[in-house]
Amino acid sequence: QSKKRGLSLEEKREKMLQIFYDSQDFFLLKELEKSGPKKGVISQSVKDVIQSLVDDDLVFKDKIGTSVYFWSLPSCAGNQLRTVSRKLETDLQTNKKRHTELVEQCNALKKGREQSDAREEALNELKAIEQKHKELKEELAQYADNDPATIEAMKKAIEVAHSAANRWTDNIFTLRQWCSNNFPQAKEQLDHLYNEVGITDDFDYLELPAVVPLAVTEGEL
Repeated sequence: QSKKRGLSLEEKREKMLQIFYDSQDFFLLKELEKSGPKKGVISQSVKDVIQSLVDDDLVFKDKIGTSVYFWSLPSCAGNQLRTVSRKLETDLQTNKKRHTELVEQCNALKKGREQSDAREEALNELKAIEQKHKELKEELAQYADNDPATIEAMKKAIEVAHSAANRWTDNIFTLRQWCSNNFPQAKEQLDHLYNEVGITDDFDYLELPAVVPLAVTEGEL
């Protein structure tokens, strides 16, 4: 013997709505959970079914005191269904109009694009140009480090670093002079300390080397 098929969600909704329509009364959730099984809707699913009806404005609820009551009248449901029907009809007409416009636009775009040897040749040429463009972009990326803007930015960064290095060199000379003036008796100890940290006799300001322009060969033009 085959197992009895359970009700679908839509069937459960119809069963619960019928409870409201038959009585035209107000219900607490626990009362609906008792009435649901009599219509074939198990009590555990009544809450979710009622909430789906509330979400669709087919069942209304309101809190009175500490209790929440649910109700629905055939006239309310009818009005709601008529509103939904009008909206769906409007959407259908709008979509039909849009579909017609898209078909006309598609047909218009097809004009002049009929399959032919000339069009096939033009498409192949376009494909070859796009491939060449891709290859040139990849080749250009390899020379990004030689981009004039990049080189100019590097030059400015070098100038800033050079200025900062010489500023600190000047600070070191000033500090050495101050130590010599204030601690002449510690000259040997100070000289030993300078040598340990790399401040030797050849320690001096940095000079920027002359910039030699890169030669450009004819093949690179």
